[in-house]
Amino acid sequence: MNVRHLILAAILGLLGFAIWASPEFKLIASGVAIFLFGILSLESGFRQFTGGFLERVLHRSTDTVPKSLGFGIISTAIMQSSSLVSVITISFLSAGLLPLITGIGIIFGANLGTTTGAWLFATIGMKMSLSAFALPMLVFGVVLNFQQGRALKAFGAILAGLGFLFLGIDFMKEGFESYQSAFDLREYAMTGVAGLLIYTVLGILATVVMQSSHATLALTLAGLSTGQITYDNALALAIGANIGTTVTALIGGLGANIAGKRLAGAHLLFNTATAVIALVLIEPLRWSVDALSALISVADDDYTVKLAVFHTLFNCLGVATMLPLMSKMARALERWLPDRGDEVAAQPRYLNAAAMDSTDSANVAVRREVWHLFDQAFVILAHGLHLHREQIRESKDLAATINHSRERVDIDIDLVYQQRVKRLYNAILDFISGCITRESIPGSTESLYRLQHAAGEMVEAIKHVKHLRKNLTTYLASNNATIRQEYNELRLRVAVVLRETHRFFEGNFDDISAAILELDEISVRARVDRESMVERVTQFLGTKRIDSAMATSLLNDSAYASETVDAILTAIRELLTAMDVEAARTTQALSVSNEGPADENTPQRS
Repeated sequence: MNVRHLILAAILGLLGFAIWASPEFKLIASGVAIFLFGILSLESGFRQFTGGFLERVLHRSTDTVPKSLGFGIISTAIMQSSSLVSVITISFLSAGLLPLITGIGIIFGANLGTTTGAWLFATIGMKMSLSAFALPMLVFGVVLNFQQGRALKAFGAILAGLGFLFLGIDFMKEGFESYQSAFDLREYAMTGVAGLLIYTVLGILATVVMQSSHATLALTLAGLSTGQITYDNALALAIGANIGTTVTALIGGLGANIAGKRLAGAHLLFNTATAVIALVLIEPLRWSVDALSALISVADDDYTVKLAVFHTLFNCLGVATMLPLMSKMARALERWLPDRGDEVAAQPRYLNAAAMDSTDSANVAVRREVWHLFDQAFVILAHGLHLHREQIRESKDLAATINHSRERVDIDIDLVYQQRVKRLYNAILDFISGCITRESIPGSTESLYRLQHAAGEMVEAIKHVKHLRKNLTTYLASNNATIRQEYNELRLRVAVVLRETHRFFEGNFDDISAAILELDEISVRARVDRESMVERVTQFLGTKRIDSAMATSLLNDSAYASETVDAILTAIRELLTAMDVEAARTTQALSVSNEGPADENTPQRS
């Protein structure tokens, strides 16, 4: 048994003894457990709505700093979990869906959004018994959870989560009320700077253990409403909860790439800075809370609402202070956490544990990694044709460039494939397998299968060029001008397709359906080129311009070139259709088939 298991066993043992020894503690602990289970149920329900929807919302509502701030506020207010918003934001940032500055804006907004929970608990949860609402919510939530429809199950999880939250709050209140008849917890209250710091640390520890600042606030409010926690100590606990909630983001950041780690760092910096500001300005903040409470007609002794006012006030102060420093913070994090060796081309850039936290980010991460694989395969394919990538991409007259280029590009395709492509391909397959195991959304699974097929086709293209390269290398140095020209035609056939498809890699298209039809036109042209070559080979053989050995090699290699072209086009088609499965199905009816009738003049390769 390792140390971690021993610590867990010790904690469970102490918890079991405390529950056995104190009925009051048993009520409070049960309330916390039920409350946390409600948080988990809420998160589970909202996660089921992220398939496609959240990605669209993010793209439309986070293109400016005010919008990203608003998204963080609203999403946290609705889902009542800043930790869930933080983890999802890290996953999207890791997948390359968001820039760092946008992610920081969402984190700032999430901290403001979490204040709605304090208001909910202070104004409703502590003023009335919520069990009357909780039990019907649980009944309907469980019934909906057993339905087949994904939306119904999600609503059921959300409804049950709210029921557990309300029930947990009632249990915590009853537990603290029971303590009043046993002994007074206020005997352990501390004042002054020492009390402020110690209870802040207690707030951090409670939030780290429960992994929810909402649970810490609910527990604090329950103790405050029953008089078992003093107002001064409650303020310190709220400050500590703000720092402790960063632990979830930090844990999420550990499994993310460098972009996700930067956002987790931003979360820690912001919450720590906000807490320090609140601690330093605790007295002015108390005066401000009293003034605002009087302004909105809050009673002087209504400390639960005053705590909600304080929680909102110091979070707003933190955002107002840090918002002008967002750009500097982003640049500093990029400087402190630079791209490391694991971000080089041969390594996966977007596949990480954080990207698997939502359906949208997982699909985008795989799609971007397959494009990354295409970019690496592009280099191998170009060199396999004795060309450079810049020649293919930038030449104004590609045919003339190829005809005048007799440079031999040395490359060990097997070695470079092992070093630069196979590792990416294996990582993609492993990631997709993990996603499919976890996901149950049909559209998402179909997209992942298309992306897997795309990656496999790029690998096949490399294998075909490897076969083509053997004779290509020999005949490009031949004194026979005809055979040289024909092999240049093969190079041109593949190079044109590489250049045309690279436009899609750069995102130069507006409509997926139009792009797919354009791919079909490229495929038709490539097939015509192949058929034209078969006719020329027959003529050249008859006029003795090439011998039979040359003709056989040329026809075989023409087939390899065509298979390379087909593999590239299939890969790009699957990449595009994975972005919009419905568009792909619509376009399929209009798509020109790639399977033309077999050419009787094309010999079979042995």
